[in-house]
Amino acid sequence: MKRIFPKPYAKRVQRLRVPLGFVLAAVFLYLASPHWRSLLAGLPLSAAGLALRTWAAGHLRKDESLVWSGPYAWTRNPLYLGTFLIALGCAIAAAQPVIIASVFALFFLIYIPVMEQEQEHLGNLFPAYAEYAARVPLLLPRPPRVHSPLRYSGDLWRRNKEWKAWYGFLAVEAFLLVQVLLSSGR
Repeated sequence: MKRIFPKPYAKRVQRLRVPLGFVLAAVFLYLASPHWRSLLAGLPLSAAGLALRTWAAGHLRKDESLVWSGPYAWTRNPLYLGTFLIALGCAIAAAQPVIIASVFALFFLIYIPVMEQEQEHLGNLFPAYAEYAARVPLLLPRPPRVHSPLRYSGDLWRRNKEWKAWYGFLAVEAFLLVQVLLSSGR
């Protein structure tokens, strides 16, 4: 993959990814103005992202082996794609265009450089990564040319601490639901 962002930028962004996520969360909480239609429009997208992250985390063996199974046969970055879908669904549910625009901007400015860094790391760690990268798209899924056996593991899901994404998802959805209920009572 040809780099879009210079390597020093990507390294800085990788360290700032989580703090910037908290900033976006604070802006989200402050600006969110959900209603029933926006909540119902965003929920399926967020749920799909959470399901994708759950599926991916049950296959991932970080830095131990190159994963070609499950969603990693469709996209090299199913966790990031899942994160994007969750964030976009929540932004749609929040019913604020500035939040939706922020999700797109931050994903491009943060996750694309992080994917570039990780691609380089995985290429150095696993000799077969170049072949894998030639077969599987970076982000937008494509049906696999070669099917790998589905080897989902709940133990891997727990080891990868994916339950944190579920807690975050449930907290955001509860917040949005409370906002809708409060605004309905006015």
